[in-house]
Amino acid sequence: MSSVVTLACSFPWLTSVLPSSSSSSKFLKYQSCPSFSKPCHRAVYCCGSQPQYAVTDLGFVLHDALDSSGVDTTHAREARKGFMSQIERLSSIERQTSISINRRVDLGKTALYIAAEDDSLVSHSSVPLPVDAFVERLDDLSTGYLSFYNSSFGSSPEIFLECLESYLYGKKGFRRSYYTRNQLEPRALYLHSVLTHRSGSAAMLSLIYSEILKMLRLWTILDFDCEIFFPHDRYGLPRGYHKLKSKASDQSHIMTTQNLLVEVLKNLKEAFWPFQHDDPKTLFLSAAEVANCTDKSNVVRESGFQVASAKAAQHRLERGVWTSVRFGDMRRALAACERLILLQTDPREFRDYSILLYHCGFFEKSLQYLKLYQETKSSSPESPSSNKFSSLENDAVERLMVRLTLILMEKGWSKASDRNFFSNNSEPW
Repeated sequence: MSSVVTLACSFPWLTSVLPSSSSSSKFLKYQSCPSFSKPCHRAVYCCGSQPQYAVTDLGFVLHDALDSSGVDTTHAREARKGFMSQIERLSSIERQTSISINRRVDLGKTALYIAAEDDSLVSHSSVPLPVDAFVERLDDLSTGYLSFYNSSFGSSPEIFLECLESYLYGKKGFRRSYYTRNQLEPRALYLHSVLTHRSGSAAMLSLIYSEILKMLRLWTILDFDCEIFFPHDRYGLPRGYHKLKSKASDQSHIMTTQNLLVEVLKNLKEAFWPFQHDDPKTLFLSAAEVANCTDKSNVVRESGFQVASAKAAQHRLERGVWTSVRFGDMRRALAACERLILLQTDPREFRDYSILLYHCGFFEKSLQYLKLYQETKSSSPESPSSNKFSSLENDAVERLMVRLTLILMEKGWSKASDRNFFSNNSEPW
């Protein structure tokens, strides 16, 4: 029995995922896909507070694809190296260390390297984002506090923190950025923009708060155990408190080094995901629906706006348009996915990266990452209540796997012939 007939028997819905230009008979002579003869990745599973997987030779797509389309990625690559130089210091202990006492990883620099890479990807500037200059601006916040609030030194922890927050949120004017259409504005997600405009996400404000505490502790001015309360709502500000007087309920609001970096990158991933609408479904499902890899009978009825958004996103991708106002940015979404994979915290990042690669036409790479997701997810099973869309996502993964298998089985599709999403682009501005 041919591979397609076998697949069709196993998956009754197979005809709905076949490429529209192909018929079943066209695949009958293909008994196997040569691309699958060798695994391209190896996964090592860990437990406890260790990374859940370790991967080598990931073969990320973004920078090479942009280079091949004539975009200079020198500055983007250097910024990625800077990011890597910081997260390589994340030991299992450091990953679980509170940001208020973190020492090994320079969170300010790490966030600025993220900003520098994305700035290079979208601006095509001949000069890189001045990371060191913004590090100095971040340090100036700490020295500024010394100048204006030296009378708080030696006072009670409560008065000290009250003065610090009066300085940060009053005198300096830092504030939470408001949501528009259920999303934060992009400049609220990058540290250099937040330092300039004084408006940022909870993650960015927490990072700034922790960097000030770090400097005050280095100067031996902070002489008590201080923790930062991270707000999980849309309006609250990060606040400091004396840890000796903390309550059990405060524990869920403590942000660790790993969790902060994941929060920063997931905010970017959500902001620039190319398939956006107001439906509360996951990012993966929104992209899978556009690819017709979901069972429509199991999906909540979509509004006209959602359908139009999905079709508009697909049309932009087919034309090679990278980004447009309020409809995501494929470059920065891919960059966020790659950095989340490098953090090694959640196997689902392989899956999300795979669906973006599918939409970009990198079918072989997409299948490789989807296989890696399936290999690694078994080592970190989800809680049944952690994601109410798990069954829909699993079904979409299965459909995407079959579709990619069939595409790569068809004559002419190979590593060398994958179409390059970035090679025929039209700038949206």
